Amino acid sequence: MSALTRFLGDSPLRVIVKLTVISLIVGFLMNVFHWTPWDIYDALRDTVARIWNMGWEAIGDFLRYIIFGAMVVVPVFLIIRILNIRR
Repeated sequence: MSALTRFLGDSPLRVIVKLTVISLIVGFLMNVFHWTPWDIYDALRDTVARIWNMGWEAIGDFLRYIIFGAMVVVPVFLIIRILNIRR
């Protein structure tokens, strides 16, 4: 097995064929949804910027979600554990 085959995970010809088929499918889907690679890049950039701009508010929301969830999950967990001890 050559170093190139080991690196690619298959023979170079098979890898080229697989990548061509996947590229065709992805290109078709992008055309159907009227997306370009720049649209995807812009969406990712905007998402990162939005998260960055949220700053400490996002961390506060995250902690609030954990606390609210724990207020429901922990008592239910304890009740289930207590009921299982009786068996």
